[in-house]
Amino acid sequence: MSTTAQLLAFRKGRLTLLLADYAELTKLRVTTLIVMTAWCGFFFAAQKSGVSSLSWELLHALLGIAMVSSGTAALNEVMERDVDSFMRRTAQRPLPAGRMSLLHAILVALLLTIGGSLYLSKFSNPLTGLLTFATAVVYLALYTPLKRVSPACTFVGAFPGAMPGVLGWTAARNQLDWGTLVLFAILFFWQFPHFFSIAWLYREDYEKGGIRMLPVVESDGRSTAVRILIYSLVLTPVSLLPGLLGMAGRIYLLGAFALSVGLLYFAVRLVNLNLPITHAMSKARARQLLQATVIYLPLLFALMMTDSTRL
Repeated sequence: MSTTAQLLAFRKGRLTLLLADYAELTKLRVTTLIVMTAWCGFFFAAQKSGVSSLSWELLHALLGIAMVSSGTAALNEVMERDVDSFMRRTAQRPLPAGRMSLLHAILVALLLTIGGSLYLSKFSNPLTGLLTFATAVVYLALYTPLKRVSPACTFVGAFPGAMPGVLGWTAARNQLDWGTLVLFAILFFWQFPHFFSIAWLYREDYEKGGIRMLPVVESDGRSTAVRILIYSLVLTPVSLLPGLLGMAGRIYLLGAFALSVGLLYFAVRLVNLNLPITHAMSKARARQLLQATVIYLPLLFALMMTDSTRL
């Protein structure tokens, strides 16, 4: 191989590693889910406002929301870089692993967060830009530091976590309507079985990092199990609201009920096991619940959009 070819291969390898680090820094998989949820909000608001659900307005909205979401995730990793170094699941992130400098990460994070908010204000509307930026501030200023203080962090974090559908809605409609509350409620209640199952699964890691999630504070798991069950139960009627309120049709109504019962099944299996959090079977059930939540949300929103009715 010639020297030029070797140099090109080296540069290509470096670029691939850098892109992989950016994907990890900005939590690409989480951002993808956020963008998909924002698209759902835009879709329903577009039907009401007369905007095309496939348009430049949609592209601008999803790009801006993706930028702010990525930047917020990166700032979160900057703030938690020391904690991440203690936890097995996060120790290989770019900052604790030393593959990226702190200054580099901060500049990328600020550029995405502030730039994305300004982009939304310019190419969507000021309301969406302001709400998106405020969501990032609440996540970083309240939820992130509270994780080291109190298990109430999960409840607090559920508020910014439930905003993507609202942001997509305001990007198309430039105002808040009752439909935003429906999308907000679905995301809000879904987060609890999702994040409690993660905390259940990685309890030891969180304890090492000083993250005071509920399974760390109450190590027998009963309080966590009860909350998983309660929020999963509440999610069932909440998930039916789009069908009951005319946002979606009967196919959605039946599908949402089936999906929610399926999710509830995995929650009940974990609760009824009555084994310590550290037990292998307990962790296996928690992982199954986590997988169920990951499958549930995209399917629910895809069904909602495909069986939508004009508002």
